[in-house]
Order: sequence, then C-alpha cells, then structure tokens
Amino acid sequence: MKYISTRGQTEPKSFSEVLLMGLAPDGGLMLPEYYPQVDEIMLNNWRNLSYHNLAFEIISLFADDIPAEDLHDIVKRTYTENVFGNKAITPVRTLYDGIKIQALSNGPTLAFKDMAMQFLGNAFEYVLNKENKQLNILGATSGDTGSAAEYALRGKKGINVFMLSPNGKMSAFQRAQMYSLQDENIINIAVDGMFDDCQDIVKAVQNDTNFKEQYHISTVNSINWGRIVAQIVYYFAGYLRATESNDQRVSFCVPSGNFGNICAGHIAKQMGLPIERLIVATNENDVLDQFFQTGEYRPRNAEHTYVTSSPSMDISKASNFERFIFDVMERDSNEIETLWAEVSTGKGFNLSFKLEAIREKFGFTSGKSTHANRLETIKAVFNSDNELLDPHTADGVKVAREVRREGETIICMETALATKFEKTIYEAVGEEVSIPRPDALADLEQRPQRVMVIPNSETIVKTIIREKIDK
Repeated sequence: MKYISTRGQTEPKSFSEVLLMGLAPDGGLMLPEYYPQVDEIMLNNWRNLSYHNLAFEIISLFADDIPAEDLHDIVKRTYTENVFGNKAITPVRTLYDGIKIQALSNGPTLAFKDMAMQFLGNAFEYVLNKENKQLNILGATSGDTGSAAEYALRGKKGINVFMLSPNGKMSAFQRAQMYSLQDENIINIAVDGMFDDCQDIVKAVQNDTNFKEQYHISTVNSINWGRIVAQIVYYFAGYLRATESNDQRVSFCVPSGNFGNICAGHIAKQMGLPIERLIVATNENDVLDQFFQTGEYRPRNAEHTYVTSSPSMDISKASNFERFIFDVMERDSNEIETLWAEVSTGKGFNLSFKLEAIREKFGFTSGKSTHANRLETIKAVFNSDNELLDPHTADGVKVAREVRREGETIICMETALATKFEKTIYEAVGEEVSIPRPDALADLEQRPQRVMVIPNSETIVKTIIREKIDK
C-alpha cells in the first residue's frame, strides 16, 4: 500500500513514512492510492471480534509495512479496558426514540480524539524507535485534539509536543486538561485568535520545507493519516454492534468542524461498509452545511467565525475537506490545485454541478444546530433518557432527528462527555443536576497551569520551537 498527495507532486510513500510526515511536501494531504475493499465474508468474520482485533484487521489493510506481530502488539496495547473503561471500547446505546449513540469518549481525556490519538502515540513511538529518529509535533486544537495528543504523547521517548490553542476560546475543563500537564516534552501555546489562526500557523510551518526538515516537524491534527486510519475502525465497530446481519444498512451523524471524523466514515463507506448516509452536523459555523446544501464552499476568516457553546466545531476552514473533494473530483490533483488556490485567496469554490454525486454516490447530507437547539436537545434527552449529552453530541442528535427518514437507523458519533462543558450543561438542565466526572479529574481546574500566551505569529512559534530544541 502506497500513499499519494492530493496535490500530486509527492512521490508515493509507505504508511510509516506518511505517519511521521503530516502535511505533504507539496502542501496536500496524503491518501492511499486506492481504498481496500471489504466483502461480506470479511464482515461476517469480523462480527464477533474484540475491538483491538478488529482494529488489527482494518489497520493492517493500510499499514502493510509494519510486521503483523508488531502491529497487533501496538493495537492490543492501545485498545484496552483499562484505558477506555469498557470492554467493548465503543459501545452503542439507543435513546428512547431509536437514535443510537456510539460512545467514543471513555478514554483519558473524555473525548473521541482519544480513539485515534492513543493509537498514534504508540505507533509514533514504535516507528521512531525502529528508525532511531526524533519528532517534534506541532498541532492546533479547538478543544479536544490538544489534550488527547498530550495525554497520548506525554513522556514518550524522542517526542516533543508544541500545541497551539485559541486563547480563551475553550471551556475551563479543556484548558485545564492541557495546561495542567507538567511534562517537559509538552509545550502549550495559547494564540490570540481563533482556531483557524492556529491551524494556519501549523500549515505555514509545515510548508516551510527547510524548517520542517531541520526540526523534524510533524503533526497530530487530523491532517495526519494515522489519525484517520484509526478512526475508520470505529465506524466498522459501530456498524457491527448496531446490526445483526450485513443486509442491514445504517447512517452515521457526525458533529463536524474540521471534517476529519466524518472523512474516516467516508473512507469506510468507500471500502464497502454498508453505510446509507453520512450526515454532517455543524453549529453556527455552518460552512460545511452550506456546502452540502448548495455546493458552495466559502471558508470564513477568524473575524467571521463564531465563538459558540460547542467550541470544538468553531472552525471555518476544514482541513480534511480536501481529501473528500479529491475523491469527488475523481482524484484529479490538478483540479485540487485549482480549487485550493481559490480557497487560499478567501474566495472558495462552487461544486453545485457535483451535488447529485455527493448525495447519491457518496451519501452525504447535512444540517446545523444553534445554541438554543443544543440546550433544548440536552434538556430533552436528559428528561427522556436521564442522560447528559455534551453540546457537540447534542448538535448531532438534533440534526439526526431533523433529517431521519422513516425506518432509517442513525448512529450519532459521541464527541465528548458532558463534564467537559459544565457551564452549558447547567444552562440546559439547571445547576442542581449532578454531572458525573471521573474521580481522577475531580480537582482538574484547581491544578497549576503552564502555558505561553502569544500574538498570532508564525515567527514567534518558530522561535519557541528553536529555543526548546536547540538548548
């Protein structure tokens, strides 16, 4: 299995090479040359596998340069009941009205990002040790990627983590999860701006080829293929848990900002998983909803990106969207170069002539949710099911209920646990309600925090990296 760039100017790479790469040298995103196909016999054989064995079967289709014994060891150490608090790892539950929720947030940081990041941390360590290399991770987070990456990589040999976050834009819990870590290889940097500003800095540094090579820069954002391949696994797991036979089809509703999570669902569908529809749920930052409704992709700048109560989706330029459009445009890298040249000018593009294929061939639809909608959904689910949803998952449930067809089975992808967003939960259901929190995190917000606050500057970030590595 070799990997190519959406921009077409990068030599094919192996899985291990792509794992350490992040953004491609030509500015594109890496994808496999083809998607391996899954048939009914394979699905039947996978139906009763443990999660880590299922992960091995799927990831081995993409990571054939890692010996089977070594890959099995990586996934077995990653997906344990001890780490994820449940033997099923991603159990599926059903609300009173039939909407299903796949639990993805039982890892160390109580967010779905742990599902991929725990794998990525172990895979990084394996490849770096094998090749006797060091790696400096530069990432950007709108809320959950940062803490998931830091918890997965803290103390890992040969790895430093430089994590950018929008100053003051995350919940108190999210900030405390990241900034309270005292490990020397974890460097938190709060940028005055929005998530998109942080993401732009990461991309600018990645595009500085000399700096990237000199300081061995990679990323753990969802532009890293290792994140996507680990997320593909739980779509298969969700389908197998929610169905009894391969004749059944399901739809997935995914709260989406950066398009990484649902991009994994798109690839699972292209591999042959019986997915009916992929439903994109956005918040007030509805650039993706606008695209799937009209075919127009119009990214916004930081000034026109809203600060909302589902902050991990406060994104107006979806990094992983390029992977999907590469497939929509029949993998024509010249078309991608042209389209993203328009994106870089702030104009965006119009693919309304592709809407039929996007809906019929690729199965996409979408909806949006507002602050009032998510409060209403959180309260309604609490009253009907005695269950507390985090604001992002509430966005997903709201959209799923809105677009569900008769007889359609929809699995909503859980984004995080409610305790990460206490302010919004209390606003929805009242402060007398007890919000469950793991004992190990009881005093999280009171712990000492360590973070650098800087202006929106690529130059300053590079200086911080140099000073850390060169000292």
